[in-house]
Amino acid sequence: MSDREPPRRRVPGPARPVRPGGQRRPGPGARPARRPGAPRPGGPQALRLGSPRPRLRMISLALTLVMIAFVVRLLQVQAVDANAYVAKAEQNRYVGRTLAATRGGITDRNGVELATSVDAYDITADPTMFTQDTTKVTDAPEQAAALLGPILGQDVDTVAKKLRTKNTRYTLLAHRQTPQVWKQIKDLRNTLAVKAETDKSTVNFLAGVVAVPASKRVYPNGDLAAGILGWVNADGKGGGGVEQKLNKELSGKDGKIRYAQSGGRQVPTVGSTETPAVAGSDVELTINRDIQWAAQNAITQQVKASRADRGYVIVQDARSGEILAMANSPGFDPNDLTQANAAALGNAALQDAYEPGSTAKVMSMAAVLEENAATPATHVVVPNRLHRGDRLFQDDIDHATWNLTLNGVLAKSSNIGTILATGQLGKTQKEANQVLYSYLRKFGIGSYTGLGFPGETKGILAPADKWSTSQQYTIPFGQGMSINAMQAASVYSTIANGGVRVEPTLVRGSKGPDGRFTPSAQPAKTRVVSEKTAKTLAQMLESVVDDEQGTGAKARIPGYRVAGKTGTANRVDPATGKYHGYTSSFAGFAPADKPRITVYCAIQNATKGSYFGGQICGPIYKQVMEFALKTLQVPPTGAGAANLPVTFTP
Repeated sequence: MSDREPPRRRVPGPARPVRPGGQRRPGPGARPARRPGAPRPGGPQALRLGSPRPRLRMISLALTLVMIAFVVRLLQVQAVDANAYVAKAEQNRYVGRTLAATRGGITDRNGVELATSVDAYDITADPTMFTQDTTKVTDAPEQAAALLGPILGQDVDTVAKKLRTKNTRYTLLAHRQTPQVWKQIKDLRNTLAVKAETDKSTVNFLAGVVAVPASKRVYPNGDLAAGILGWVNADGKGGGGVEQKLNKELSGKDGKIRYAQSGGRQVPTVGSTETPAVAGSDVELTINRDIQWAAQNAITQQVKASRADRGYVIVQDARSGEILAMANSPGFDPNDLTQANAAALGNAALQDAYEPGSTAKVMSMAAVLEENAATPATHVVVPNRLHRGDRLFQDDIDHATWNLTLNGVLAKSSNIGTILATGQLGKTQKEANQVLYSYLRKFGIGSYTGLGFPGETKGILAPADKWSTSQQYTIPFGQGMSINAMQAASVYSTIANGGVRVEPTLVRGSKGPDGRFTPSAQPAKTRVVSEKTAKTLAQMLESVVDDEQGTGAKARIPGYRVAGKTGTANRVDPATGKYHGYTSSFAGFAPADKPRITVYCAIQNATKGSYFGGQICGPIYKQVMEFALKTLQVPPTGAGAANLPVTFTP
């Protein structure tokens, strides 16, 4: 073997790239290849692409302009017009409404409800929910009104007109509807909503109808004491009686709420602002519901039996001046004024002015006794006729000459005897007139009672120097002046209270939202006559009822001493201003020797049966007085009657 190495075999390396045209890429150290020359004419042409830069510039410019427009608009919305857009958004998103305060209740003196408020709803709507843009229907208001009208008891066209109200998101469809009415609407709305989910052609026309909690005034006893209570009108304000007189205290103070809404409903997840309502105060009256019922029942029956125009009964606590009952007939039901007679609205016992007749003689006798012009035993010769001034006077019944005591003049209700007695009040008729006038004024005639009741009349009493020739002689027996029923009752309570007039009161006090009771201010007191005169008058008034010759026998109450006076006066017809018919009345108190209760009754223009006060009002007095004495548990005194003489022997 040879020591020489075998020859090495060359390993082929990677092939060198071949250039276009078949030439290989020169290796290291190779001479650079010659660049190809321009193509020869007639040879193949190469495709050259345009530069993309101009197009990119145009796109960039367009995008820049769009961005600038967005930025400008954004600056306008967020900076320049920001407040306007915020306000508009708030207006569309937020709504506000009033939170009605709960009206205070009215009770009698024992806490029995006479007027109260129950839950109700104001039915409202968002008119924007009934537009064509929202419902895709042209007559959405009309279709919604067709559903709502029968439920609300309203004309369909009226409801549709409200639903078409523009530029608002709130319209009131109906005030103070019962929960039952709202339930009907809500059930119908929910039914339409469910159907609309499954049937896309169905439109929920009631989607924009909502209810706002409110309250409705209710009078649980119907027409009982309606003349005292009054009513509440459609705006929630008192329209008469105590409801009107004390409207501010009863109403309270409304609150406000502002909240976000969507589709006519409050959005619970968004905050709201609220000023709570303050409830009204509860008012406690002086009346006793049971006595009020007895008085109202008695006068209603007699007005119907006598076919009279109207009548009133007042029951008063003789010592405190508190009114225990004030009944009118005909009356009205404040729960449904649509059925009420307009002439029966109000409180006729305070609003009617009429000539009282013989019940006013007690004031003439009070003046005579207080001025020491006569005593109950003073002899008064009463002729069949008496000529005074330009008139010839007579009594209600034709009679021969009567030999009466002053007590007998009152017991037999003699007009002639009263004229003769009051003529002794002065040296001249002019002086006598002035003295009588001063007493009438002290008894409250010609002045408001102090109740401050809506529509109350103060009556008519001309100054003494203005009295006509006939008035000088008719006013002493209750003609030629006018009063209201409360004034008449107050006269007898003054005598019953020992000669001190206590201003009548109807409200005992009120209880505020805090539950604290605030009593009413003490009534004003005025001494009119002495206690001695008042006691003497009480004894004289007993003769009217107890004596066989008295005119008030039908007012007797077994076991009790009763003081009273009848009255029958010519009546001025308010429609014509002329005398037509009669005013029949009876007034008195019991027990006569220890007075607790005063009752006054009057009936206007009785056209069937008797029209004398002792005949048709005496029984009412008895019925109501007996009930009141038992209700208040007033026992008889057990003392014997005074039995003052009525006549004398010449």
